[in-house]
Amino acid sequence: MSLAGPLFPVLMKHTLFRQALVVLLPFGIPFPTGAAELPLPSKIGFNRDVRPILSDNCFSCHGNDPAHRKAKLRLDRREDALDREAFVPGDPAASLLVERILSTDADELMPPPDSHKKLTERDKEILKRWIAQGGEYQPHWSYGKPVKAAVPAGRNGVDFLVRKRLEEVGLNPSEEADRRTLIRRLHTDLVGLPPKPSEVTAFVNDPDPEAWSKLVDRVLRNPHHGERMALGWLDVVRYADTIGYHSDTPRNVWPWRDWVIRSFNDNKRFDRFTIEQVAGDLLADASQESRVGSGFNRLLLSTEEGGAQARDYEQRMLTDRVRAIGAAWLGQTTGCAQCHDHKFDPFTQRDFYALGAFFADISEPIVGRREDGMVVAAPAQLAQLAKLDAELNKAKAGFEAIRLQLEAAQTQWEADVALYGVTLPELRPGAAAVAAEVQRAKKAAASLAKEAKARTRAEQEAVRDYFLARGTVLFQAERDALSKAQQERDAFYNPLPKCLVSVSSAQKRTVRILPRGNWMDESGEVMKPGLPAYLPRPVVEDRELNRLDLARWLVSAENPLTARTVMNRLWKQFFGIGLSKVLDDLGAQGETPPNQALLDWLACEFMDSGWDLRHMVRLIVTSETYRQVSIPTKEQLALDPYNREVARQSPFRLEAELVRDQALATAGLLVPEIGGPSVKPYQPDGYWENLNFPTRTYDADKGAGQYRRGLYTWWQRSFLHPSLLAFDAPSREECSAERSRSNIPQQALVLLNDPTYVEAARAFAARILSECRGDSTARLRWAWQEALQREPEPGELATLLPVVEQRLAGYRADLPAAEALLKVGLAPTAPEVDRAELAAWTHVARILFNLHEMITRA
Repeated sequence: MSLAGPLFPVLMKHTLFRQALVVLLPFGIPFPTGAAELPLPSKIGFNRDVRPILSDNCFSCHGNDPAHRKAKLRLDRREDALDREAFVPGDPAASLLVERILSTDADELMPPPDSHKKLTERDKEILKRWIAQGGEYQPHWSYGKPVKAAVPAGRNGVDFLVRKRLEEVGLNPSEEADRRTLIRRLHTDLVGLPPKPSEVTAFVNDPDPEAWSKLVDRVLRNPHHGERMALGWLDVVRYADTIGYHSDTPRNVWPWRDWVIRSFNDNKRFDRFTIEQVAGDLLADASQESRVGSGFNRLLLSTEEGGAQARDYEQRMLTDRVRAIGAAWLGQTTGCAQCHDHKFDPFTQRDFYALGAFFADISEPIVGRREDGMVVAAPAQLAQLAKLDAELNKAKAGFEAIRLQLEAAQTQWEADVALYGVTLPELRPGAAAVAAEVQRAKKAAASLAKEAKARTRAEQEAVRDYFLARGTVLFQAERDALSKAQQERDAFYNPLPKCLVSVSSAQKRTVRILPRGNWMDESGEVMKPGLPAYLPRPVVEDRELNRLDLARWLVSAENPLTARTVMNRLWKQFFGIGLSKVLDDLGAQGETPPNQALLDWLACEFMDSGWDLRHMVRLIVTSETYRQVSIPTKEQLALDPYNREVARQSPFRLEAELVRDQALATAGLLVPEIGGPSVKPYQPDGYWENLNFPTRTYDADKGAGQYRRGLYTWWQRSFLHPSLLAFDAPSREECSAERSRSNIPQQALVLLNDPTYVEAARAFAARILSECRGDSTARLRWAWQEALQREPEPGELATLLPVVEQRLAGYRADLPAAEALLKVGLAPTAPEVDRAELAAWTHVARILFNLHEMITRA
């Protein structure tokens, strides 16, 4: 339903609403176009200052990949660069590199003009100073073991290292935010839901010096914390309810999503969390819990297309899994090594296929329908299922004992039908048979007209089914026992939750290096499971490595990447941008963190804590750095517009699911149940009209499922829910370490017209009228407290009070318009409520739901 037509022009007359439609830049602040630069450091660091320049502009032609290397020159290794006399340490003027970057001759200039790359004056100065200072290289920052900086006893390591860096760059930290902002920030970051006004008031007025620490502990115990933490992990491992390719049909995986939520709520240590996902089925103590965790390996895209080439999709599945390991744990862009050695990092094609070989043992259909998966049930349910299976097996054994005699009887019956030209009773004139019986008899008769050897499987089944139902009374007891046991077992089994999981097979698929990634070229070397050669790895000589070895290596102290990758993503959740800004690439094309000491300290603390993720969350959110205001000073905005030095907090728009959650929670519609099958909120009719093989309709939930958290929304990869799509949720066809935050008008229109938000506004309006009995001013104050947990400013009241009066008068004069608005959504409306008044306040609630402040974490 679209309501923009009659309401939009009226809304636009009001300043407050125009402000609500202005979605600012991703961090909520306008950046100056002429921002100042931080001064060049006195000592040039290769990783921090030089490597990014070379990686962006030089390594594609003078880097790791020999197939694309020009002039036999490598600049990614110092000995090779010196060998080719690329530069003279200590003498920029005599260095060919400097000569070429300063050249005015287009044929000599580097990078060449046709590369569309260009060095800035700052870049050139950095390279000159670096050579003048000796042109020293450093090993890539993320491939060496992190070193834990010393932090004075009693100091929070985050605060100490942030303040130390701020002193180096000449910035001052910001003051602490007010308590109302802090509790809203914390609830958004840790549970994704707004605090209640009473909770805000209690915290604001709490004189206890430990009030913040106690609040953090209380919010961490909230069972919705697991849902909030799961949101990012579901993106990075490309969780979805459908297979992705071709028909994009459903599959059973939602118990795995619930496993993730439960793992975060239970504070399962991240090393165990990792091991269960990669190899939970291979553990000596493998259980239902760990086997469900191993469903991670089954989250990839698959196909049911009849004409698909199995070798093609076998290769796609292998490469998908290697990319997933690279994105989720290693922070590496492994994908390009499918066809050739990585152009920028030391990750080779050999590394790629050796990593893929770890997954060659997983038993699964390459093409075709996924299996139902493992039953995920309580012990009592599993015991009952085992009992029913035993009874079914007993009935099958009884039937098997008489099967040959029954088949002989059927053969004789078929011969008699043919010999005597028998017309089946249901097909005789005047037969008293229902339509289903007649249809069954027609199928049997048509099949009987054929020679037994010429019948298809379906025709054979038609004859057998008819014979057993109408052609014989032999062995009725055995047949009834089997039918009854099968029905009872199916009736109990079918509703049980099931989940795709990893099952290891001794018959492993063959994995080869594919020249240029061509799945039809089988000339490449056969690969065994192996870890990337450029990273520290254990020596195992007496056996072939397996997925459990891979899982343990990912979270070993020797692996320099995993802890950094996870902490970098965690930092982004709490500050809007990673310490290294490219979350899925800690390699050469990523970024050396401006504060590498902080990222390394976090990584070390994470491992030292026993991979305790909740400890790290608490450490960050209890820091003074986290509690800073998010409004920049002019100096901060000029020197550090993107807040890379964390001299303040960063405001940013909420994730798509949380935008919806905030509205439902404020309206009082949110169903807080945790876990369970995916749900289907309102979606435009016809949105799935091109979803074929088979064609499908979208049946929106009619009950509580309509009001579940966005985390549980049905994730159809090829037709992502449009409201989620508008607010930048990924399709999850690929691993997504970071969501974009766009700035498009469609977002305001979703908040105005999506039935979810219109209904939420109506429900909120009903709360305003029923829970606050004062005049319009009192009701606006109440609404502001419920939605934003603060008092409205005088100007805001002055803007909305006329809206209330105008809309009330308008709806009293046009009750059909009020009724049309109030019909949106399934939530019932109390019949005694004044319809015009409810419609007018619905209008006000829609404006509040559109406010920048409502969808922005400050």
